[in-house]
Amino acid sequence: MIKLTRLNNSVLIVNADMIEFLEATPDTVVTLNTGRKVVARESVEDIVEKVVAYKRRWFQLAPDVRSRGNER
Repeated sequence: MIKLTRLNNSVLIVNADMIEFLEATPDTVVTLNTGRKVVARESVEDIVEKVVAYKRRWFQLAPDVRSRGNER
């Protein structure tokens, strides 16, 4: 999950795995794979960095999760 800020300064938490694409129009439009669109204050580059950081954290935790599932 990543935190984004709408144009009215409200905070929105988005599942990073649901992002289909980003557009700079000049505002940043985040399109989710549901078709819903969110306009964010963050730049496309900032959102990409947030998604990469989220994925990096997830993959660092993933080996621990997988190894726990094999314990029987």
